[in-house]
Amino acid sequence: MKKIVNSNDIVDQLDAVYQRSVKSLSDALKAFIQDGQIPDADARKGGQFCYPELVIHYNPDGPPPPISRAFGKLSEPGIYKATITRPDFFRRYLLEQLEPLLADYEIDIEVRLSSEEIPYPYVWDNGPAKGLQEISPAELAKWFPSPRLSDIGDDVADGELFGPGSKRPLALFDAARTDFSLKRLQHYTGTPVEDFQRYILFTNYHRYVDAFCDWGLQQIQAGSRYTELSVAGGLVVTSDTPQGRDAITAAPWRSYQMPAYHLKAADGTGITLVNIGVGPSNAKTITDHLAVLRPECWIMVGHCGGLRHSQSIGDYVLGHAYLRDDHVLDTVLPPDIPVPPIAEVQMALQKAAENVTGESGETLKHRLRTGTVATTDDRNWELRFTTMARRFNQSRAIAIDMESATIAANGFRLRVPYGVLLCVSDKPLHGEIKLPGAANTFYEKSIGQHLKIGVVTLEMLASGGASLHSRKLRAFDEPPFR
Repeated sequence: MKKIVNSNDIVDQLDAVYQRSVKSLSDALKAFIQDGQIPDADARKGGQFCYPELVIHYNPDGPPPPISRAFGKLSEPGIYKATITRPDFFRRYLLEQLEPLLADYEIDIEVRLSSEEIPYPYVWDNGPAKGLQEISPAELAKWFPSPRLSDIGDDVADGELFGPGSKRPLALFDAARTDFSLKRLQHYTGTPVEDFQRYILFTNYHRYVDAFCDWGLQQIQAGSRYTELSVAGGLVVTSDTPQGRDAITAAPWRSYQMPAYHLKAADGTGITLVNIGVGPSNAKTITDHLAVLRPECWIMVGHCGGLRHSQSIGDYVLGHAYLRDDHVLDTVLPPDIPVPPIAEVQMALQKAAENVTGESGETLKHRLRTGTVATTDDRNWELRFTTMARRFNQSRAIAIDMESATIAANGFRLRVPYGVLLCVSDKPLHGEIKLPGAANTFYEKSIGQHLKIGVVTLEMLASGGASLHSRKLRAFDEPPFR
């Protein structure tokens, strides 16, 4: 085994293996479609269509050094490995993980073909496969590798432990799980995965999308660090796009369940906004898939019901704890597992609120409360008021919504820093129920400022770099890659 000591060489070798496999699979699909040629069985056994595998051999003379950073460390001797997809797309991330390992540990790194084949739908866009949709999936699955649910799980992320001396996972997600989510992201959001930025903003109202697009266009025209806006439906707006705002409105974003909007900057440090709609199911769905991109963080700006008499419509709630009545993650992250706030995100949200509102001290404290957010999967919880009132009292909740706890809990589960800043749109316990007239007045006054706080928060976090990644998100038996 030849020792590789340069991180760029490692990624180059991974990409070379991957591209050979993709070309072999694409060429075989083309030959099957055009001429009915069946792939050679012996070639498949030899790994013709397989993902590359990255293997790290670590056998120190003594105990591993006690390195305190959140990722890029080896806690046990052994063999660590992971299949890798699209190495060129993930180059920045892979380099970020490999460089500290190469610097601090005596390791041997091997790049080889794995035994895991690339399912044919994952290269469909990359090869000359026109006409593939006219052939039944069952027929294709007879001759080509196809997706299998048994190959795409979250065992590592959900705490699967590995015994001493066993082969250990190098990353939370392997190649097949990653490819599965990359395709789902494109399907749900209507944008290429290449356009996703490293800082993610969620909302549950399209009015926030309008505010984001307006602000993004201003930034592009002003010559800021943002270069273009990628919109659900395939539209890309630059400073040269005529009538950019009208083009965004006319784009086919309505065709997608959770449309995304990417305000792009160098090295992916821009901001992606995803309108996830209402409810914990959507919140879990999108975060399950976004996690394979390993974003720096995600935060939520949305509406909530205020539960305290002292709150006013338009006040802010900075989620510090979560009452998890959303239920969608209960089987993989039981509700009794605490979901801690991420200090760096909390501080950035509060500082951004000061900057945007121009308020501080007691004045800001009167408008922005920190406390527990109750997240429910029942939009008509008001019809069970007697039961819910006891829950609110026991939990000391100050706000209720349908997404925040899900976003925070899945961030904790999948090791992505998270935060939530909500805006009180009604006070159902105190007779201020959301009705059309009052709601429209609230929207006109509050959305622009609220959206700006979220954007400024992400800009602050982007300027802080890797310090955002907290050890409180990492388990004791954790893969080396974050």
